[in-house]
Amino acid sequence: MQGNEQNLKRKPEETQQIQKAKAAKKEVDGIISTMVGLDGVKLQLEKWIKGLVLDQQRKNLGLELGTRKALHMAFLGNPGTGKTMVARYLGKVLHKLGLTSTDKVVEVQRTDLVGEYVGQTGIKTRMKIKEARGGILFVDEAYKLVPHDIYEFGVEALEEIMTAMDDKDIVVIFAGYSKEMERVIAANHGFARRVTNFFYFEDYSSTDIALILQSKFVNQKNGSYIFGFKLHPDCTVDAVAKLIKEHTTEEQMRKMNGGLVDPLLVKALDNLNFRLNEDCSDLDALMTITMEDLEEGLKSLSSNEKEIVLPAMYI
Repeated sequence: MQGNEQNLKRKPEETQQIQKAKAAKKEVDGIISTMVGLDGVKLQLEKWIKGLVLDQQRKNLGLELGTRKALHMAFLGNPGTGKTMVARYLGKVLHKLGLTSTDKVVEVQRTDLVGEYVGQTGIKTRMKIKEARGGILFVDEAYKLVPHDIYEFGVEALEEIMTAMDDKDIVVIFAGYSKEMERVIAANHGFARRVTNFFYFEDYSSTDIALILQSKFVNQKNGSYIFGFKLHPDCTVDAVAKLIKEHTTEEQMRKMNGGLVDPLLVKALDNLNFRLNEDCSDLDALMTITMEDLEEGLKSLSSNEKEIVLPAMYI
């Protein structure tokens, strides 16, 4: 009865806000479902986002709530596990739920924040904070702001960010290795108070990486380095996953995860070009990557791991 009475007392604008929140939640669920792997992170996100939606509904119904904890987060996990991708998704999610005024995500690393001389770090960091106002500041490899044994400019940048986190018009996400991030937390006493949402990103399996590789071809973008190319029908998820498992080391997988896909495809394209005759006029052959190309690409990466760092144009 009480619930029905409250429903009858809802103002039209409150009902509209609740419907808007539900629609946003449905769209968010759709976005999360498209993410490959990351089952643990998906579950964490679903629980967290549902809590945000329900808080919006409680507020719209006139229920009194305590002060909501800040939205600041830490993403912990190895490189290539989708931390940047999830941050970009969250930019859209928080905006759709009305929790940020824009959907922008400003991505920074140590070099974007730390200066070479006294006084530069504060200026550079405040500029990036200003740019991220209304949205998300994503600090990748945040542990690099904190040296192992001495105070230096990176700590100054961290302190500037911590001060900005007390404002309500910015959400900060710190990302990095789980163990290394412990130093960041220990270096600033206010970290644990300000950052209460921790998301743990597990390594991708070989099947996850095969799915990511295939999705590159399904969701091609004009201007992409693989635009117009396709995979041979033999390049099934199971076949590619088996190939990856056989031709990569555990260390390689741990260091790269999803980051393996782009350099692998670059090497596969190199092999495609190498094996074709220069006067080839078979349109299908010119644009089809085969299992042989992927295998040779993996072998090439394994033989020279220094080449696995991909230029920004390919990322």
